[in-house]
Amino acid sequence: MSVRELVVLGTASQVPTRHRNHNGYLLRWDGEGILFDPGEGTQRQMLRAGAAAHDLNRICVTHFHGDHSLGLAGVIQRINLDQVPHEITAHYPKSGQRFFDRLRYATAYRETVQLTQAPVAADGVLATTPAYTLEGRKLSHSVESYGYRLVEPDGRRMLPNRLAAHGIKGPDVGRIQREGALGGVTLEDVSEVRRGQRFAFVMDTRLCDGAYALAEGCDMLVIESTFLDEDEQLAVEHGHLTASQAARVAKESGVRHLVLTHFSQRYTEPDEFERQARAAGFEGELTVAHDLLRVPVPKRR
Repeated sequence: MSVRELVVLGTASQVPTRHRNHNGYLLRWDGEGILFDPGEGTQRQMLRAGAAAHDLNRICVTHFHGDHSLGLAGVIQRINLDQVPHEITAHYPKSGQRFFDRLRYATAYRETVQLTQAPVAADGVLATTPAYTLEGRKLSHSVESYGYRLVEPDGRRMLPNRLAAHGIKGPDVGRIQREGALGGVTLEDVSEVRRGQRFAFVMDTRLCDGAYALAEGCDMLVIESTFLDEDEQLAVEHGHLTASQAARVAKESGVRHLVLTHFSQRYTEPDEFERQARAAGFEGELTVAHDLLRVPVPKRR
């Protein structure tokens, strides 16, 4: 069965707390798994969430602050310990190559898995598969940081009334889908475009063009909201967003489901993030993330 969901492994910014682990997010996309920003403790959080190293196909790191990358060492060694049988690709800012190398080889272990390094140096397409295109966009943080966007190719939705009007039924429905035409009737005559789903992952950043480009038209946006509005100046100084700013990005970009995460340890009341996001005008689905939460990608309209 096809599954498209976000598995939240950790939601704390900078340091873990009693209730929040360092960052970590696993996107299940049909038969693939993309792990974003594995902070310290991610390997254990995966175990608690029922996720295995075999579930991973890609690792995407936005930047090399510890709360987004210290778990790389453990995850990579676990991938090799479990002898994952397929290739795994790692994306991360090229400027942080030295950090990736140190984390990959932090201690001695036996390499058994093909881990392909695909560093990101500029905005654009990072990978294209039959199931999705993965893109990266530069963000505005205190160190070089990239956000990620996954776009499913558009498909077509068959329209029963038009099929019936043209007398197309049974095996001929599959035939026109495969061949594009049947007896003078084209696929476009009996179907409509079904827009592919879109997912974006935006971590440490100020408001910037990159954040909006990543979020544009997304079914789900996972975005940092480190601070509340009263600490907006701290957000600007340290290269972060407030809950209201994150909601504004989602609202202006037409996001359907907004997931807020990456919370400062200074706050103990998570409901306030939702209140401020709603006050900023976002009216779609909204989730204030907590560790080990599963969030389904919204069904197609």
